[in-house]
Amino acid sequence: MVNRLTRPPADKKNRHWLATALLLLLGLALAGMGQAQQAETLQAAGIPALTFNTNEAGEGQYVVTLQILAIMTALAFIPSAVIMMTAFTRIVVVLAILRQAMGLQQTPSNQVIIGIALFLSFFVMYPVLQDINARALQPYIAEDITPLEAVETARAPIHDFMLSQTRQNDLDMFTRLAESQAGLDVDGIESPTDIPLTVLIPAFVTSELKTAFQIGFLLFIPFLIIDLVVASVLMSMGMMMLSPLIISLPFKIMMFVLVDGWALVMGSMAASFGI
Repeated sequence: MVNRLTRPPADKKNRHWLATALLLLLGLALAGMGQAQQAETLQAAGIPALTFNTNEAGEGQYVVTLQILAIMTALAFIPSAVIMMTAFTRIVVVLAILRQAMGLQQTPSNQVIIGIALFLSFFVMYPVLQDINARALQPYIAEDITPLEAVETARAPIHDFMLSQTRQNDLDMFTRLAESQAGLDVDGIESPTDIPLTVLIPAFVTSELKTAFQIGFLLFIPFLIIDLVVASVLMSMGMMMLSPLIISLPFKIMMFVLVDGWALVMGSMAASFGI
């Protein structure tokens, strides 16, 4: 009789492979159900996701709708557009600098900071989103305009928002670079609305980073003063082996709470966009 402790782990391997195979089959089944549901939705909307064409020689060929390809490609750029074309960049950089100034490495966590930045960005961009909904989305749903017209109409509010937050020197710098390297026709730009997004987006991001660091510098000064005072007191008392950060951290948190720091920071960042 073979002892259970010395039995080869063949049963465990078999169970492991069996569980892996079952999970794989379940995943394939769920993926098939999701694709079938997506195909039914597109077919109900009158947009076939996949068609089968037959040529003169009788050979068949599957063709994917070009509109579906365009939509799936656009979905990949949505995170980049949210980060680089909205108020997200300025807010998340300021919050990160604030956490560093307070001396808190993981509080608030990165997930909390990104969540705050996301919803505060939605608050700042709400008038722009309302304008896009009224001018582009609702007419497109009512089939009053074509998809290309809806995209061009939705571009205008975003363009105006980024232009209002972009510094003139940054815009001039990227315009000169586009003229010298990309062959941009500067004479064709008769008004600010004619500035292409390829020039406006990098200028907007550069301006947002500069503004975020300016706000972060102003936030850093009070906490730096507390660190200097605590370090001077410890030096005068001969406690050079004690880290000033351990002593100053409670005072910085207490000061931030007493002045209602979170409300001031959130309100100042929202007001910096001129909403």
